[in-house]
Amino acid sequence: MPSLSDADRETLVSTARTTVGDELRSITYFDEADVIEQVYLRSDLESDADLVGFADTERLGFRAQTDYGDSELGHYECTIRVFEHGYLTRVIDGGHGAFVTTDSMDLDRFEELGVSLRGALRELGE
Repeated sequence: MPSLSDADRETLVSTARTTVGDELRSITYFDEADVIEQVYLRSDLESDADLVGFADTERLGFRAQTDYGDSELGHYECTIRVFEHGYLTRVIDGGHGAFVTTDSMDLDRFEELGVSLRGALRELGE
């Protein structure tokens, strides 16, 4: 399983932190076959999350890229999941993606997060 370079990890973390600041909880990078790695975990959180289970669910987004391809809504950008204690935002670009967990925050920041992460993932894929 390939690993991200330190520079790629830093790109994802700085992109997310710039957008959501201290509300950032975690970042996990994955591809169509596997969880590659948890890139970031805020220090006050436990590292016992089921990353494989989350990734299995979020991997469905690779299909969404084509399923929504001809939608009148436009190009599929990201998925936001709402939980009792925060949010999960999934962004996929090509054959890889990331899901980011955050504390509660203003809804407008999620769109900005999605757009920013898509750009960072596109750079990683080049």
